Amino acid sequence: MKKTLLLPIDSQRPEMEKILVAAGFIKRGGLVAFPTETVYGLGVDALNPRAVRSVFEAKKRPFDNPPIVHVGQVKDVFALVRRVPSQAEVLMKSFWPGPLTLIFERSKIVPDVTVAGLNTVAIRMPRHNVALALIRESGCCIAAPSANLAGRPSPTSARHVLDDLYGRIDAVLDAGSTSIGVESTVLDMTVDPPQVLRPGGTPYEALKKLLGAVELHPVAVAEKELAVNEVRSPGMKHRHYAPDCDLIVVEGETSDVIGKVKQLTELYMKKGSKVGVLVTDETMGYYRADVVKSLGSRRDLAVIAKNLFRLLREFDLEEVDIVIAEGVPAEGLGLAVMNRLRKASEYKIVKTIRS
Repeated sequence: MKKTLLLPIDSQRPEMEKILVAAGFIKRGGLVAFPTETVYGLGVDALNPRAVRSVFEAKKRPFDNPPIVHVGQVKDVFALVRRVPSQAEVLMKSFWPGPLTLIFERSKIVPDVTVAGLNTVAIRMPRHNVALALIRESGCCIAAPSANLAGRPSPTSARHVLDDLYGRIDAVLDAGSTSIGVESTVLDMTVDPPQVLRPGGTPYEALKKLLGAVELHPVAVAEKELAVNEVRSPGMKHRHYAPDCDLIVVEGETSDVIGKVKQLTELYMKKGSKVGVLVTDETMGYYRADVVKSLGSRRDLAVIAKNLFRLLREFDLEEVDIVIAEGVPAEGLGLAVMNRLRKASEYKIVKTIRS
């Protein structure tokens, strides 16, 4: 097993000597985990096929699930794509750097493995000083899926990266916890109107306000597993974001959800299961379970999004058998939260229905 180098680094003013060490690994075809504003990514030179292949292998990631290519400047996009639609230029001006990934038709310089054999490429510019410094000093665009084992909750701290990937990658740039906590929104610019393939850190409502017509792909709001033939974005296929234990999501009016979560908690505890409950500040006092954790206030969906993956990982540390999670409003960042919870549960969703 190789030794993974941990490099603590200032998130606002990254120390150049540490960036240069990490960039050296990238230039040599190595794997470096680094922070973004969303989650930690596992980066390699996007135009080095062997390096990109090693990312899939380190993560045990299916080869039909393409990573996102991270750029340091808007001008870097033009070499990677066949054309940049005018709407994409408006989006890049408004939301970059930031948690928005755009899907373009790819140019010939992008290796097949980087795009899982598709004719499209996913690109974004992260809003994080460490990420941008790493891209700049590496002298290349960086392909980076989340820095976790495939299927696990995405990492929002260096500790999460090390828990999953120690000995499998070369280095981790540790700049503390990420600020958003869920991945970027992925918007397909190759269709008209543009289509959200994965909800994330840029709210759907903000995209609609700027562009007018924007659609949500059925997978983005699915309440059951849908067949997906062509995976144009991470998060569209395969199990994602999941803790090791079982997970059930309860959705409906808050008062009804409370009753159903209590009922399910009692049922599983009587069966001898160690039960975790994932709730919100407003409802936390209603529950008696082995482990009760709050995502935050229902009135602050940004806090809920930031806490989601960390708490899912904490339930694994508590060795619970099952987690019963309250749903949250599917608006703003709540849409991304519900997308992640539903997929993590493998669509084990209980809907409360008032008679």
